[in-house]
This record gives sequence, C-alpha cells and structure tokens, in this order.
Amino acid sequence: MPRVLRYALVSIREIVMTAGPFAVLAVGVLVLAYWWMNPTPPRRVTLATGPERSAGETFGNAYKASLARYGITLELLPTAGSAENLARLADPVASVDFGFVQGGTRGADEAGTHGLVSLGSLFYEPVWIFYREAALPPPERPAAGARPARPPPPRLRQLAQMRGWTVNVGTEGSGVPRLFARLMEANRMDADAVSTRTLEPTPAVVELLDGRLDALVFASAPESPLVQMLLQTPGIGTFEFAQAEAYARRFEFLSRVALPRGIVDLGRDIPPRELPLVATTTTLVAREGTHPALLQLMMQAAADVHRAPGWFQRAGQFPSADASEIPVSDVTRRFLRDGRPFLQRYLPFWLANLIERMWLVLAAIVAVLIPLSRVVPPIYTFRVRRRVFRWYAKLRSIEDEIATLGTPEGADRERLSKALDELDAHAERITVPLSYTDELYALRGHISMVRARLG
Repeated sequence: MPRVLRYALVSIREIVMTAGPFAVLAVGVLVLAYWWMNPTPPRRVTLATGPERSAGETFGNAYKASLARYGITLELLPTAGSAENLARLADPVASVDFGFVQGGTRGADEAGTHGLVSLGSLFYEPVWIFYREAALPPPERPAAGARPARPPPPRLRQLAQMRGWTVNVGTEGSGVPRLFARLMEANRMDADAVSTRTLEPTPAVVELLDGRLDALVFASAPESPLVQMLLQTPGIGTFEFAQAEAYARRFEFLSRVALPRGIVDLGRDIPPRELPLVATTTTLVAREGTHPALLQLMMQAAADVHRAPGWFQRAGQFPSADASEIPVSDVTRRFLRDGRPFLQRYLPFWLANLIERMWLVLAAIVAVLIPLSRVVPPIYTFRVRRRVFRWYAKLRSIEDEIATLGTPEGADRERLSKALDELDAHAERITVPLSYTDELYALRGHISMVRARLG
C-alpha cells in the first residue's frame, strides 16, 4: 500500500474512532427528539360529514381534494348529521378525527365536548322549512264583478299554521328534531301539534313531492343539491322567518340571515323577493390530541373553501373564531391572525412542517452539542500520540536497566542491544498522520540516544 494512502487511512481511522461516539450521540438525540416531537402527521384521517347529498358532503369532497395535494387521504364518513358527528368525536373508540357540528347541537351538556377543539366557524346552515303550497287553504276568491286575476300562491306565514301537518324533521342523529322542537316550543305549540317523520333527506324529498308529506325541515347550507332543487321546484314554498331577529335574540346559536332576491336564478327571478331566515353556524371540530400539522392543513383547506362570498356571507367572513360553542384551538387563532406559516409559502409542506416543529429542539441540541464537540480535537491528538508514546515505556525500562547494570558487558549488553533493535524496528512500522511525524522521529532519536549510552 502506498505510504501516502496509509497515512490518509490512519488519519481517517482516528477521526472516526474519535468523533464516532460524538456523532452517534448526536444522531441518537436527534432520533429521540424526532420521536418525541412527532413532526410528521398521519397519512390517513377521517371526517364525519353528514347525510348524503348534504352540504357537509359537498364541502368534505373539497377538503379531500385539498389534502390530497399533500399526500394525505381524507376519508369521508357519512352520518345522520351533526349530533352523530359530535357523539363520534367524543367517543375515544370511534376512529373519527374531524367532524362538522352545527350550533346548538351541544345543548346544555358540556361534558359531551370535553377533549374537543374547534377549528372555527365555517358557514351558515339556514333552517329551511319547505312545504307543499297545496297543503295550505286556497286564497279567497275575488268579489263578484271584480276583474279575475291570477291569485298569488298561498304562503306559510306562521309555524302555527302547520298544526295537523305531517312534517319530516330528519333523523335523530342530525340534531334537527331537537331544533324544530325548540322552535315549536317558542311558538307555544305542543309536541303533538304536528305528526313528525324521521326520514333521511332524499327519501323525505321524494315523499314531499309525492304529496305524502306536507313539509320537511332541513338545516343545511345552500350548497346542498337538495336545497337548490327544492328552491326551484314549482308548488314548493319556503317558509319566511319574518320574526328572524326575535328568534336570533331568543336562541344564541341562531343568526338572522337573508336569502337575496334572485340569488338562486337571476333569469327567472328566484326567489322573487328577499327571504328572511334563521341559520345555525357550523364549525369544524377536531379531537384535542390531533396532530398540529393536520389542524394546520385543515385550516388552510377551510380558508380556500369558505372564504369566497356566498348566498349568506361576505367574502372573507369565514372561517372565523366567532360563534363557536367549543373552545377554539390555538392553531386556528394563529392562522386567522397570521395566515399561512411563513416557511410554507416558500418550501414544500413536509420540509416546512419539519423545520417549524423541530427548530426549537434543534437549537437546544446544537447549544448542548457545540460545547461537547470541543473535546473531540484533544481526544484525536491523544489517540494519535498514544501510538508513539506507548513505546516510551519499553524504552524507559531498557534505560533503567542500563543504569542499574552500569556498563553492561557480555550477554547483558547483547540482550539490551537486541531489545533496542526490536524497539527501533517497531518504531519504523508506526504509521501516524504527517502532521504528527515529529513525534515519531523524536522516539527514534531517543532510541538512538539510549543505544549510544549502551555503547
């Protein structure tokens, strides 16, 4: 092996042996910090949406497409509605990470929301009461001799007019039955004033159109396909909450909203006038232990989906930290205050998330490892010099024996000379980095000095 290469290999070996334990320690600390901080979010999460063909399902598909850009699969779980979503989130056994929850679903039981956080209010879900206009009494006929005119369609003006009707209030898991019962109670209507059904939305619409239902109650955003269809169906009227402000002041989870004239179809002027309505505010709820990076991604998806203007909200009104019955998470408050994190504006999500989650730990690790790294050069120097210095013990032993014998003669002289020759041969085979060659030549010079004393 060429001498230069041998010197290089020795130097590399000593560096590895010296800095190796330090590097292993640094890597171990980094692995431990990575395990403890857990910066990488899970790749598969579940969102409880609501009934099929509801606004929750529509928004859930938009969230799914948004998270797919980051390699995360969002599974949509159809449910009966808001009440079931809240129950699944509160159940530690159920594999649900996020869910849409309407205002007023929680009720007076705060224990059902322990361990949950809100990602903010997302959209209004108006209370829609669609009814068959044929279920109302016909309008009065014009007086004799008056010019005949097309009578306006009958309108439902008070909930009390629904006495004796058959009304679908949705499934129990939707939370709408409880909401409608409270509206009836506010109008001093007994529970048996109407005959209630608990069909799912799609079968209920079929029953309404076939005349087997007089009315049905929804609590859904206007993006719901069923809502948009019923708003444009002839013979189906929409209840106008003329006392919307009174409802909003009586129930804190309700807000007064208005369906603008012509918003459904400008060409056909649907609706032909502004309709006052009341609406709940739907929030996105997550479990308290959900990975912060997932909360951040869901907030970004919510901002992309809900910040646009809609039938009931202005541009940028949602998402919002207002009107949430569940405590709002710190991630949501930071996002609403600062927007998308700085690093994510310029770096891929996974790299930006890793830096954001680990930078404080990395700074602490560096602060500890830098002082420790100062011991590496002295240890390296000691290991290289030890390759030479360990032979000085043998040389000192020979020198002490010479001093004891005085002037060795005969066999003693031959034995000590042979020992010096062997020591000199070992010194010739010692390999050290070139920067430490002076130590090697010093050893060989000292061997020559002892040999001269022996002579």
